[in-house]
Amino acid sequence: MVKMTNVLTTCTKKVFVSLVLFTVSMVADAKPATFLQDFRITWSDSHIKQLDGGRAIQLVLDENSGCGFASKSQYLFGRVSMKIKMIPGDSAGTVTAFYMNSDTDQVRDELDFEFLGNRTGQPYSVQTNVYAHGKGDREQRVNLWFDPAADYHTYSIFWNHHHVVFSVDEVPIRVYKNNEAKGIPFPTRQPMGVYSTLWEADDWATRGGLEKIDWSKAPFYAYYKDFDIEGCAVPGPNSCASNPSNWWEGLSYQQLDPVAARRYRWVRMNHIVYDYCTDKRRFPVTPPECLAGI
Repeated sequence: MVKMTNVLTTCTKKVFVSLVLFTVSMVADAKPATFLQDFRITWSDSHIKQLDGGRAIQLVLDENSGCGFASKSQYLFGRVSMKIKMIPGDSAGTVTAFYMNSDTDQVRDELDFEFLGNRTGQPYSVQTNVYAHGKGDREQRVNLWFDPAADYHTYSIFWNHHHVVFSVDEVPIRVYKNNEAKGIPFPTRQPMGVYSTLWEADDWATRGGLEKIDWSKAPFYAYYKDFDIEGCAVPGPNSCASNPSNWWEGLSYQQLDPVAARRYRWVRMNHIVYDYCTDKRRFPVTPPECLAGI
């Protein structure tokens, strides 16, 4: 009996070791998603360079051109994120953008991250904007609390029927709530693609256009990796927009959890530098979504 037990134990160990080795082998063979699996170059392919076997990319801006890329599919709700390392040093007049867009001219929906270049040593600002049913002009700006050119940081857009949440390293910097019940447009009907561009915008990007690009510092580089899209690709099932089994529509995602809400309040108290809701020069009458709570 003892011998049989020893034999079974030995066999069990061999099977266990074999399973571990097989699993390790499978993990070793697995490869992270590459840029070209989900994206295509839309503008100036000579200015986008694939790195690390396509798992990262470099975007280039020089006097000849900027560049851009887009997802191969459009999505109706979900979450998209990328790790981005911004242009270091004197990046005044440049804009690195990461956004979602319905690609419709008259009534487009769009959710924007725009990272505004700066003179060396000045804070990097990120501008967010929301277009819903063709209506935009909803800019907010936040000064980042770290140097986004020193390392990669994760920027994400979360979008469901209840709100849009812009986050930096899982810290919400903006929440735009669905107030359609009050007659305020919200992007619920149009699928959107995922886009990114690096371009010259020195007529407005840095101090309202006062700081121009110093082309002697060119070329300018931004780096991207860890492309992640979790959403319902369109065309797809008709239930794409309303299926409660989609994780992003779950009860726990219908509002910020207590930790996220605390982080959001911290950003609003310490790092917001512009909010269209309080700009009386542009909007003598407060926009209705500001009164409804955004």
